[in-house]
Amino acid sequence: MAGTHVRKGDNVLVISGKAKGKKGKVLRTIPETDRVMVEGTNMVKKHQRATRKVMQGGVIEKEAPMAASNVMLLCRNCHRPARTGRRLLADGRSVRVCRRCDEVIDK
Repeated sequence: MAGTHVRKGDNVLVISGKAKGKKGKVLRTIPETDRVMVEGTNMVKKHQRATRKVMQGGVIEKEAPMAASNVMLLCRNCHRPARTGRRLLADGRSVRVCRRCDEVIDK
């Protein structure tokens, strides 16, 4: 997952689509299809049958994956949406860097 600009647990801003302007945490990334699931955005209704696991059936709302290009990472340092770059550290690790404030995003 070294090539993606967002990772699980990152705070992001949705920049396009019906959830434009919403902020949320990345719940899951799907690198094969370049999609992400963001908490509280892109909600879809699912008709759920009652099973042993889910006793109560009915219509439930859940997050659906959205294209990773529709979200921007919120920088932990400058607290604004920013593009990310890559930097090689002295110990050989490749980390994400905020293009706006030039600070390292990864720990």
